[in-house]
Amino acid sequence: MIELRPLGIEDYAERHSKPLSDIHSKVWLETFTKTRSPGMMVGALEGAFLKMLVRMTGARRILEIGMFTGYSTLAWAEALPKGGHIVSCDINPETTEIARHYFAQSAHADKIEVKLGPALFSLKFIPGPFDICFIDADKESYGDYYDACMELVRSKGLIVLDNMLRSGRVLDPKDPGSQAIDALNKRIRHDPRVDNVLLPLRDGIMLVYKL
Repeated sequence: MIELRPLGIEDYAERHSKPLSDIHSKVWLETFTKTRSPGMMVGALEGAFLKMLVRMTGARRILEIGMFTGYSTLAWAEALPKGGHIVSCDINPETTEIARHYFAQSAHADKIEVKLGPALFSLKFIPGPFDICFIDADKESYGDYYDACMELVRSKGLIVLDNMLRSGRVLDPKDPGSQAIDALNKRIRHDPRVDNVLLPLRDGIMLVYKL
């Protein structure tokens, strides 16, 4: 079998993609120096991909479930047009404080609304419809987040789910998180309400198009 992702190829792809804003470099540095799980942050390549999705779809309203330190939130916000809006949910007050600090420095701060608390509770009070919903939170709840987003995303809108390959653990899922993701991958594949493609970008990005 030909190895499609040899060592260094993702770095090459990142170097040949338009860079994100300078503020992303600051978020990246603080995330790696002040948080216990910096790997939860989307990388520069995925951030650029998220920005491209906004521009390709003409999205104006985005829902994000799982903000962490705000790296992906800023990528979404920078691509949104004037008057665009992103609602971002997270449960961690420490990482949310880091995110808020950098949002305040961004020229796009007025586009961002933060909901601190359990996302499934917050979602009960967030009105749709959204053009894009992004799921990047606790893996065992992904199925519930997907169901909520199917109600909140508009027809012909996108649901984007991160970490859908679980570093390859979906091939033989043993831990509860990987089992939940594998089950959801199967469920999405057979969901008659959507079209979908699972991309092996970073840790796996599932694009779901609501019919």
